[in-house]
Amino acid sequence: MKKLLLFAGILFLFHSCKKEFKGAKVERAFYYWSAESDLNNDNQKRLNDLKTQKLYIKYFEVDFNKVMGNFPFSKTQLSNYSIQDIKDLTIVPTVFIKNEIFKFNSEKDLDVLADNMVFLIDKYSKEHFESEITNTEIQIDCDWTASTKDKYFYLLKKIKQKANRTLSCTLRLYPYKYDDKMGIPPVDKATLMCYNLIKPLSEKDKNSILDYEELKKYMNRSTAYPLHLDIALPIFFWSHLYQNNQFSGLLEMNTNQLQSFTKRVHPMWYEVTKDTVIHYDQYLRVGDKIKCEEVSKATIEKTIDLLKSKLAFDDTVTISLFHADDNALNQFTNEEITSFYDSFTK
Repeated sequence: MKKLLLFAGILFLFHSCKKEFKGAKVERAFYYWSAESDLNNDNQKRLNDLKTQKLYIKYFEVDFNKVMGNFPFSKTQLSNYSIQDIKDLTIVPTVFIKNEIFKFNSEKDLDVLADNMVFLIDKYSKEHFESEITNTEIQIDCDWTASTKDKYFYLLKKIKQKANRTLSCTLRLYPYKYDDKMGIPPVDKATLMCYNLIKPLSEKDKNSILDYEELKKYMNRSTAYPLHLDIALPIFFWSHLYQNNQFSGLLEMNTNQLQSFTKRVHPMWYEVTKDTVIHYDQYLRVGDKIKCEEVSKATIEKTIDLLKSKLAFDDTVTISLFHADDNALNQFTNEEITSFYDSFTK
């Protein structure tokens, strides 16, 4: 009897501690990460049809060299007319900072960098967009490490002081799980990036964009993360080209696009069966190997179920899909994309 009561008590404790997902109000969002072209009219229409509320646009990246010091590069070319067909949209200026810059910057240097970043963000917003749709939030994207966290967090504090608006940052799975080592960034909220979990060239049998079993390893925190968490999920794809058994570059091609000149030799792996020219100047030879990584609807749905069972969401959560270009958007129908958002509401 005592053993039975003890078991019942343990069972009750387990059920009382188990998280029950009650749904959240979802802000529908996309990332736009292209530095080479405008958001075309067809994609604007799709974003409007999908009732997109936020667009995280990479304004520029920050790098360092000894001649120029800190400098912006890879600026996104968006014109005034680029968002005219998307209604009720908030644009979140987003800046990617290379982690390596912190090796060369003192706190005094970072004070200047924060001023310059906020100045350039505001200048870019004023030139290309109406101020009221860009003046609520800034997001910083950086793959910080334990050795750079102090300087990165210092820069975030300075950006927050200078910008005087909501500041968010991206959060990879490792710093999410190991905040004792990686620290908690001094921002208002973070976006948990549920993709790019594995270095693309490190494990040839795993999908580096989104491997479900790899994701599960990071979802066992004993306490809730001490910041509001939004979520980013992948809808993009890429293919890795190997020539003479050496990585040769990335191809913007999915499985369907490979069918006409390759044969499947292993899960995710294809071999070129006839000499082919793609993108006018990319030469593929017989025997070249291609690893095609893409994310299925089923994998995204499985991932969403995992997140709902493991994370403590606030009443409102921003769900972002990466990212809003032709190739990624054409992977899924509007109904499928809508289902991804709606899954978090119930």
